[in-house]
Amino acid sequence: MRGLRLLRAAPALLVCLGVLLVLGGTPAHAHTALKDATPGPGSRVAPGAEVVSLTFGRLRSGTTPEITLTGPGGDALPVGRPVLAGDAVACAAVGSLRPGVHTLSYAVTSADGDRQSSAFQFEVADGAEPAVTSSVCNALSLAKPDTETTEGGTVLGLGRTTALAVLAGAAAVLVAGGVLTARVLRRARTTRTRGKGAAAA
Repeated sequence: MRGLRLLRAAPALLVCLGVLLVLGGTPAHAHTALKDATPGPGSRVAPGAEVVSLTFGRLRSGTTPEITLTGPGGDALPVGRPVLAGDAVACAAVGSLRPGVHTLSYAVTSADGDRQSSAFQFEVADGAEPAVTSSVCNALSLAKPDTETTEGGTVLGLGRTTALAVLAGAAAVLVAGGVLTARVLRRARTTRTRGKGAAAA
């Protein structure tokens, strides 16, 4: 009897193992992955690249990828608003890249709605091969990067225009405070002088 039970259990165990293997071996297609990039992870390109492109599996249409770029000194570099070409390629205009190691960070939404973010580094070096821009990106009208975030264009970590507006406002407050203080001191002196004159009379 025990032998019959084992024989009957064996097919059931095989079926269960088969199901587990099928489920466990199925690739996570729902979570899209980076398939290609220009410049790509670990690549070495010549200075002057003005467009970055990232190719994924299927992305959700209507979503806007997020792309940020950090320069060799750790400063944020200007990146134009990314555009999704078709359902797989994210394109964005960047400022002319200078020599050094750059870090590109991105966040995208897969076709099933899952959010994925990651980052990679590439090097810009004199004498290297120029980065070949994706033909898909070349066909797009990409927004120019915000030059307020270029090197030397930041003040106290803010964009130049924003920082100047803040500094101008602070200066106006200081001037107004100085004028008010001067008026208060003048009134105090006048009151003190009148008090002395009345006492002498």
